[in-house]
Amino acid sequence: MQVSLKSLFFSSLCILSFLILTNLKELFYFYKVLNDVKQNIKRIFFALIMKYFILSFIFYFSFVFTISGQNTIRLRILTFNIYHGETMNHNFDLDKIAQIINSVQPDLVALQEVDLRTNRAKKMDLLTELALRTDLNPLFGRAMYYDDGEYGEGILSKFSFVKTKRYLLPYSENHEPRAVLEALIELSAGDTIRFLATHFDHTEIPPDRIKQAKKINELFRINDYPTILAGDLNAVPESESITILKSVWIDACNDKSTKTFSSAKPNRRIDYIMYKPEKDWKLIEYKVICDKIVSDHCAVFSIVELKN
Repeated sequence: MQVSLKSLFFSSLCILSFLILTNLKELFYFYKVLNDVKQNIKRIFFALIMKYFILSFIFYFSFVFTISGQNTIRLRILTFNIYHGETMNHNFDLDKIAQIINSVQPDLVALQEVDLRTNRAKKMDLLTELALRTDLNPLFGRAMYYDDGEYGEGILSKFSFVKTKRYLLPYSENHEPRAVLEALIELSAGDTIRFLATHFDHTEIPPDRIKQAKKINELFRINDYPTILAGDLNAVPESESITILKSVWIDACNDKSTKTFSSAKPNRRIDYIMYKPEKDWKLIEYKVICDKIVSDHCAVFSIVELKN
């Protein structure tokens, strides 16, 4: 028996129609499921895109703030004339000097009137003794031989030294020789700065201090490194020697009423922290620390920020 193609097609169509009609409910459910899946995929895709942008936004600003925080470098600076280690009670109590230093947790300290194995200082190496008490690295610069030992400037540093040098400053006959001690220091962030510690002539007449100020400017006028100058300059802010320095340096003191000498009855400011160039530094804090027993000078403390 022969079956025509039309009959076969018609039979198949009938069978398919029957299947569709008998499974219409299931087919409608399947269509709904597919439609729901499609909508869910759209929602999931949109949620993933939003999550990506939110995470990117958070990551970007976290990165910016992290880099900004890492590039903010603040240095805690102290300068202190320690009166060759002798207190105003005429004894040697280096623990008290160390307490003043440790109280501000400095990164860099400039010390003046530092004796190295002199008779009057009981043959002590004052700077090394203070370094042991403060956990800082010492650097001594001789200004002159004195009393069977040496006398000069000292630096205590949280950081190691890249390069150090002592420069003698001009002085008159029968006056004490003076010096400036230089340390190049590489900070933990990789920046290199220069730190200078000095002590100007203490006599009543100003010519030596004027010459010493001019020499400091001559030596360090070029702005090859951000630089801090600290020490006992034995001159008030209105003096000619300080005016000469201020032509190059920025005075960190932001209070004209500040006094640093004497510690018992402060009546004038002769101890300074200065920096240059101005564009590289920002003053954060400045204060004077007076203890009438530890030394005849007050200590001067400042926090400065090295700009990016």
